[in-house]
Amino acid sequence: MTDTPLPLLSLLETRVLGVLVEKQHTVPDTYPLTLNALVAGCNQKTSRDPVLNATDAEVQAAVDQLRSLSLVVESSGGRVMRYAHNVERVLHAPSQAVALLATMMLRGPQTIGELRINCERLHAFADLSAVQGFLDELVARPAGALAVELPRRPGERETRWMHLLAGVPEAGAAPARELRADDAGSNVGVAEIAALKANLAQVSAELAAVKATVARLCVELGVNLDP
Repeated sequence: MTDTPLPLLSLLETRVLGVLVEKQHTVPDTYPLTLNALVAGCNQKTSRDPVLNATDAEVQAAVDQLRSLSLVVESSGGRVMRYAHNVERVLHAPSQAVALLATMMLRGPQTIGELRINCERLHAFADLSAVQGFLDELVARPAGALAVELPRRPGERETRWMHLLAGVPEAGAAPARELRADDAGSNVGVAEIAALKANLAQVSAELAAVKATVARLCVELGVNLDP
């Protein structure tokens, strides 16, 4: 694989990757996962922040996008397609670092202590310094950082860390768990906000170009669109 930077991933795409990494370790007998198992993992109510309610079609679309980036591979063994992650190879990252990335993809920003505890089933780090060491490696990657230490907010005793696969979290933004509303449909992660803003800017630019094209065609055709 090359070191070409990946495009920003969506919240659901990072959730799919996180689930695949997690289930590879926690339920190896059923890995690679079917689409149904992947949807269930993405919408899991425990060990997830934010909690999602993605449809089969939405998860399939996320899988297809990740396949186009070689982050997910499919196998056709059995009666249904199954999916596995290819994160270590694509990102040139060791399994310990991938375990940390997956934990952040599943649970949002976390302190080093939280990462060590929440990552235990994926990789048992000996101590906090081991976690810190792999986080530092993710920051110092020659191909570009994959994690960032967020600024400490008022009232917090420790800083939190977040992956960068969905973009750079906004400075001073609250962790994902504090951005949730009662309505599960409004759950949006910090990194996802940055990605959504970038997408909105692109859509706005494309809309302006379309409007300009329509106006030019109207002039050429002598069509007046004014009421």
